[in-house]
Amino acid sequence: MARPDPPTNGSVPNEPGDRYMPPEDVEVRVPAVPRAVITMRTVAADLAARAEFTLDAVADLRMAVDEACSSLVALARPDTRLTCSFNVGEEHITVTATVRTTGERLSTDSFGWRVLTTLADDVRMLSAAPGQPGDPFRLAVRMSVRRLGTTLS
Repeated sequence: MARPDPPTNGSVPNEPGDRYMPPEDVEVRVPAVPRAVITMRTVAADLAARAEFTLDAVADLRMAVDEACSSLVALARPDTRLTCSFNVGEEHITVTATVRTTGERLSTDSFGWRVLTTLADDVRMLSAAPGQPGDPFRLAVRMSVRRLGTTLS
């Protein structure tokens, strides 16, 4: 049975002034394969739309998540997972996409990186070396897309 979305102001649903806000933090894990990227792209767009971001901001976020996830999947170790953490704020959405790799990093000179930095307001590549010999490297891309008409702090 489907339940209505909860209001954000603690009142009865469907009262005037109620505005649905999606959960502040969402994490999704999928196999690190190209066909799974659509799941991340869809979740990103849904969260932005539910947070009432403009259509342009939703489209930018969807394309940025697609580019980041596709780039990371290309470097992922076999049988690993792509993890995306979404933090929905009042003025921006921050996404961190992570995979385990063999130590390769994304090229910041590539066309894909240029697309990503054009679509998102703040983009960073993060990496963590393995703790033990033979353990995988972790590579992440963190990006923020702001609600249009606001400044990113």
